[in-house]
Amino acid sequence: MKLWRVAFGFLMFGAVAAFAPLTRAQDVAALTDLTLLAHLEGEKTPISSGLVWRLYADPTDGTPARFVIDSHDPSPTLKLQPGAYIIHVTYGFSGTTRRVVLGAQPLREDVTISAGALTLAATVSDTPIPSDRVNFSIYVAVGTDPEGRLIVDNIKPNVVVRLPVGVYRIVSRYGDTNAIASSDIKVEAGKLIDVTLRHRAATVTLKLVNKLGGDAYAGTTFSVLTPGGDTIRDLVGAFPSLILAEGEYILIARNGGRIFTEEFKVRSGFDQDIEILDR
Repeated sequence: MKLWRVAFGFLMFGAVAAFAPLTRAQDVAALTDLTLLAHLEGEKTPISSGLVWRLYADPTDGTPARFVIDSHDPSPTLKLQPGAYIIHVTYGFSGTTRRVVLGAQPLREDVTISAGALTLAATVSDTPIPSDRVNFSIYVAVGTDPEGRLIVDNIKPNVVVRLPVGVYRIVSRYGDTNAIASSDIKVEAGKLIDVTLRHRAATVTLKLVNKLGGDAYAGTTFSVLTPGGDTIRDLVGAFPSLILAEGEYILIARNGGRIFTEEFKVRSGFDQDIEILDR
């Protein structure tokens, strides 16, 4: 599958001058064209967008490589003095490096990138979750820990993420409490994969009332706990809302020096008001 078809332009000559300034007496014809292009592993068509090229001079005297120029053009032609250069190209979070020696004849360098891409989405009860209520993180395993190293976080739905070929842990967070879903995904060369994670969660609104359906008391402090007594979230207000994973919970409400307790259950996809009676 081929990804994207966008064209860019880039004027190279002026930037090269910062690396290899020419006097008026020098002949511009002494410069040699280096044309760069890249394709995905297993694909024949060059990548047409999303590439960032960086070129470094590779001195023969043992000194560090020196930055020359960069380009966002998918297939730039650079005018350079003959010599050795290090080419580095990135494609999203993928990249590769190659060394070339440029002589008097124009050179065309085709680089292979082993990468694929993902788009991410999340649902609850088969309903897509709005983008402002969910985000994703991508991890790569380190040893036996599938979330050993964070690659990128705070990804929004339907954004294309380009990654090196490999296996990744995708973590989706719905809301900002405990509604989390995850899946291991294999990224394959040249493929765009649509990934949908399914949450089992719902939105609950907390209220302290004098009767069912009555007005909520302002200034109430709520604590949501697990059945084992671990605090999940503290909130303050007349009727604060939060997203919770499916399961059983204990709700504690504090108002005017009094404490009220209620047990409740969350069922996936069923939003509800949790009312504690002032008895």
